[in-house]
Amino acid sequence: MSEEIYARMHRLAKDYAEAEAKRIYLVEFRKSKKSMLMKAAEVANPGMSAAAQEREAYADQEYQNLLKGLELATQKAIEAKWELTIIQTQFESWKVKKWGDRIEARNLGG
Repeated sequence: MSEEIYARMHRLAKDYAEAEAKRIYLVEFRKSKKSMLMKAAEVANPGMSAAAQEREAYADQEYQNLLKGLELATQKAIEAKWELTIIQTQFESWKVKKWGDRIEARNLGG
């Protein structure tokens, strides 16, 4: 049982790390994308105010798509984290049961 749990924990730890890295990347890239879209709005409309550029950036489909990607990355990271927590709890439960079995066997034998 422990080898199976170790393998699952290892796989989930890797999945969690990848999902969390993707989420953090998207959080940071969101700032860059907003700047790029604001710059494009200014180029298309010289003299546009920063507030109007920001409004255009937030309304842009590319920005909306990035937010959807961030939503999915966050969901995957949270799911992987909780699944890892569940498996860690199962492992701890398994260890306690094995420990109890040893104590019981010792008491019955002695």
